[in-house]
Amino acid sequence: MRCPFCSDAETQVKDSRPTEDGTAIRRRRACSTCGQRFTTVERVQLRDLIVVKADGRRAPFDREKLARSIRIALRKRPVSEEQIEQMISGIARRLEASGEGEIPTALVGELAMEALHTVDAVGYVRFASVYRDFRETKDFSEILTRIDDSKRETQ
Repeated sequence: MRCPFCSDAETQVKDSRPTEDGTAIRRRRACSTCGQRFTTVERVQLRDLIVVKADGRRAPFDREKLARSIRIALRKRPVSEEQIEQMISGIARRLEASGEGEIPTALVGELAMEALHTVDAVGYVRFASVYRDFRETKDFSEILTRIDDSKRETQ
């Protein structure tokens, strides 16, 4: 593993432990050259996933891009980092378990919205407003009505 500070290839693992949900291993590393410390995360990857964008372009699935989008939607919301990581891991596992090598961006977006809907309604609306490209206030009122309807059904 290269050091992110000096790019030297000689780093040592100082400590390893599983993450809270057991889906990854966090490794604490130290660079032999500059002495800086940093953390890496190792995850199981069943297969390389390719995301097919709406315009037909293909790109490798980027877990960090999904994580960034979800964290933005949940910024300043009462959702723990552990909950966010579990949500992201769950989405990635579902995509890998689908058995498909190529997945449409629409599926990634829908799985993210489904996960956000169960965790935080405000984060769900924030994500949906970007994902579904809301242009008018009626778009917000429609999704808020749907949230209210689903809450009534579960009560």
